[in-house]
Amino acid sequence: MNHRKLGTPQDPTFGLDTFGDVSTGPDGVPVSQAETIRQVVAEAELADAVGLDFFGVGEHHRPDFAVSAPDVVLAGIAGRTRRIRLGTSVTVLSSDDPIRVFQRLSTLDALSGGRGEITVGRGSFTESFPLFGLSLEDYEELFSSRLETLASLLRGEPVNDVDVQPRPEQDLVVWVGVGGTPESVVRAASYGLPLVVAVIGGSPEQFVPLVDLYHRALAHYGRGDLPVSMHSPGHVAATDELARGQLYPHQAAAFTKIGRERGWGPYTPAQFEASAGPTGSLFVGSPETVAQKVAWAIRTLGLSRFQMKYAVGSLPHEERMESIRLYGTEVVPRVREILEVSPE
Repeated sequence: MNHRKLGTPQDPTFGLDTFGDVSTGPDGVPVSQAETIRQVVAEAELADAVGLDFFGVGEHHRPDFAVSAPDVVLAGIAGRTRRIRLGTSVTVLSSDDPIRVFQRLSTLDALSGGRGEITVGRGSFTESFPLFGLSLEDYEELFSSRLETLASLLRGEPVNDVDVQPRPEQDLVVWVGVGGTPESVVRAASYGLPLVVAVIGGSPEQFVPLVDLYHRALAHYGRGDLPVSMHSPGHVAATDELARGQLYPHQAAAFTKIGRERGWGPYTPAQFEASAGPTGSLFVGSPETVAQKVAWAIRTLGLSRFQMKYAVGSLPHEERMESIRLYGTEVVPRVREILEVSPE
């Protein structure tokens, strides 16, 4: 596997993630899920045009997120982009068939000319379990057994004495997404798979022990060094005040909605300010503010890639597009300057 294209701590790459969050139109009314999917394709085209390295689309099965089949959306994006790597952020492997996941990834990789990859995880939402007739009691067991099958396919092994088709032209890139569980980190290392840490609360500093554990586990299993990426929400605008003003109402509405479902209290301005602070998990502000914070996160965790989840809640498409433009044209070059990394 050629890890150079995935970045290194000395020369990191930069990406964007979206779950296809349903946005609002100029009238403040949510757009349709179909329109949201078309907006995601346009956002990916812009990400490619401004020179970003990766665009990820996540899987959900609920009305506030439009994408339930990220592989299909990515295949559409592949035909309208040239160089950007395309992946899932994440594929919910616990409720999917690992053979079909492998086949879809092989197909995406072929259509994109070798740019396809996926991140597998258990997901932070559980709607897919009742949807596909699965029991939440099997949450951990399903992920473990299906990751084992997927790992065997990546090694080129048959399933039930059948060679799975289509075969990829090159080694496929599969990351494991984790939210903070040591067992998940060690499991990723045992299979020799790169790691994505989802930092959506608290501080990236809290994940330093987990990243250290991952590197120790890689050494234990004789796997050699592998990339580590980080996924966090964010939004870029011309000034700190504008970025925060644009993002807060949509962030607050989204987190309050999820909070009601999970028994949490309403999202508050104090929570927003804590997350948006210098060491928080929310990368929001002017290009300079966001660049300084991204560079700090890369250094803190030794990241090979940074992925900003740019579509937060019902943030309008136009504001997302401007955030992508600034991220690609101003934030990333400034991060490279801070880190003293020269672009290719």
